[in-house]
Amino acid sequence: GLKPESPEHEVLLSFPMVEEEEPLFSNLDLFLFSLIVGLVIYWFMSRKKPEPIPEFKKLDTPTLTTRETSFIEKMKKTGKNIIVFYGSQTGTAEEFANRLSKDAQRYGMKGMAADPEEYDMGELSRLSEITNSLAIFCMATYGEGDPTDNAQDFYDWLQENDDEDLSGLTYTVFALGNKTYEHYNAMGKYVDKRLEELGAKRIFDLGLGDDDGNLEEDFISWREQFWPAVCEHFGVEASGDESSIRQYELKEHSDINMNKVYTGEIGRLKSFEVQKPPFDSKNPFLAPVTVNRKLNRGGDRHLMHLELDITGSKIRYESGDHVAVFPTNDSALVNKLGQILGVDLDVVISLNNLDEESNKKHPFPCPTTYRTALTHYLDITHPPRTNVLYELAQYATNSKDQENMRKMASSSPEGKALYQSWVLDSCRNILAILEDMPSLRPPIDHLCELLPRLQARYYSIASSSKVHPNSIHICAVVVEYETKTGRINKGVATNWLKNKLVTDNGHKSTVPMYIRKSQFRLPFKATNPVIMIGPGTGIAPFMGFIQERGWLKEQGKEVGETVLYYGCRHKNEDYLYQEELEESEKNGVLTQLNIAFSRDQEHKVYVQHLLKQNKEDIWKLIHTDNAHIYICGDARNMAKDVQTAFHEIAEELGGMTRTQATDYIKKLMTKGRYSQDVWS
Repeated sequence: GLKPESPEHEVLLSFPMVEEEEPLFSNLDLFLFSLIVGLVIYWFMSRKKPEPIPEFKKLDTPTLTTRETSFIEKMKKTGKNIIVFYGSQTGTAEEFANRLSKDAQRYGMKGMAADPEEYDMGELSRLSEITNSLAIFCMATYGEGDPTDNAQDFYDWLQENDDEDLSGLTYTVFALGNKTYEHYNAMGKYVDKRLEELGAKRIFDLGLGDDDGNLEEDFISWREQFWPAVCEHFGVEASGDESSIRQYELKEHSDINMNKVYTGEIGRLKSFEVQKPPFDSKNPFLAPVTVNRKLNRGGDRHLMHLELDITGSKIRYESGDHVAVFPTNDSALVNKLGQILGVDLDVVISLNNLDEESNKKHPFPCPTTYRTALTHYLDITHPPRTNVLYELAQYATNSKDQENMRKMASSSPEGKALYQSWVLDSCRNILAILEDMPSLRPPIDHLCELLPRLQARYYSIASSSKVHPNSIHICAVVVEYETKTGRINKGVATNWLKNKLVTDNGHKSTVPMYIRKSQFRLPFKATNPVIMIGPGTGIAPFMGFIQERGWLKEQGKEVGETVLYYGCRHKNEDYLYQEELEESEKNGVLTQLNIAFSRDQEHKVYVQHLLKQNKEDIWKLIHTDNAHIYICGDARNMAKDVQTAFHEIAEELGGMTRTQATDYIKKLMTKGRYSQDVWS
């Protein structure tokens, strides 16, 4: 669960802390200040009135820009009447939007999926210019109830424009969220409510998808009721055409210059060979791995510490930020897929969009080989969503298999139950499905069209840029487990990272990465106490915080109490960073080191138990000393249990009712004094 992007905090960071320097402004300062003001005024007075050039500029732009920012013009040009906007961080909302825009064809309508970041959302009021028009919003919530990165501008626009008249807009919203988080589906709920406030007409009720339960099932059930409502509204009927409609066509390249072929780059062709800043999600930096060590001394897990070198990249980060890495799939898995489908994986291909007007020319960078696509670009490890099963069903030669695949994609209770047990509970990825359904051998190009994109993975940075300006530290646990079918499933990114040895056959190992800013930040006043709660790999950002508080101390700054609550299973097995933490305690940077070793005694002891044991101290820090609280790690149990512990402490020592205590902690959240960096 990652953090929002809000300018408030950023702005404050740029003002230097004023120390006790006696005269605040010297005469020289005042002289320079007056001079600058004078020059600025002179420049303003002497400027010629600007000619209204921009008007003409606008007319020329179509020839210059390849991107059309008007979705209205695009819809008119391509005869579309349904537009599906998506706010997506990990690709699921985008996938749902594509499915809905494809659905439209069954009802004699034409849909397009659209990224709000690419279009001028101020045009929503003009949608009525298109007959029978409808806007669908698939909006995911990210982090602490925030918009996804690509919907941030749209969110700002909705908040700022009170006088916008959207009475010509017909809309519906499907929200994607996760119940384990505090602000469940906040973004979808906000868009739904806000569009109505601005006069838009809701055609169908807000759908709430819960990824903690079964997001796919929530979506199917909503969609099943949504389309009949649309048909009724527009007076249309479904054409009985349930057959699958291909979105891309296959082109095989027999004699192509290999310099034109993508080999795993995310954005620009050859961007991994010639690296150019700035680096971001569309242009990651290849950071060499300088350290990769196992942290735990025993136990059956593999916890690891990696260091990525960002020298010369111009990349800057703050403690509390996240590093995103682009992993690759296990080559053994890729080879098995090639074998089972009987395909030469090294054929160079392109999948080209049949809708030539679409902004999305290819499902992944093309031209490339099947091997590269399955290794770098496609998610082959998650259990496939039902639309993939539905579209592939036609290729099963056994009619029972075909029937089961279609059933799993339906909204019938038995179909849902079958999908839940046979696919989700059994953790069957696409390879397992092919292995367990020998009659299903789809063409590989159709499979590649349907599989979702492989996503970047986010890790809380475990270092401080004040101490390590050219290095980013990652702390992670390798994911590996046995499924109900007896297969071993391995986490894509953690196993890939584990195998990133510092030198691999004399070459440096590199990791494609970029930084995602967060609001998980130390207080501006170094004198504010901090209470950090991070069991397991939740310790990561606090290693950065502790390094930074140590650095501030070395600078001669007065630093407030720095309190850590950490937890692991056994003191002599998986106590991560023991040397560093004990050293920080010894030199007074960590004023308290509280550790819950959950399995070193009869009864389990967790961080929340230690919080309750030290309740007087905790309450004084929060209520009297203005402490900031930080929680990192598991959202499902730990973050909830810790929050309950704080409620109980406030009740008991603050003499509050449960409701008052809950409000008290909520207020700390809104003030930025209770921050969470959690995942589930």
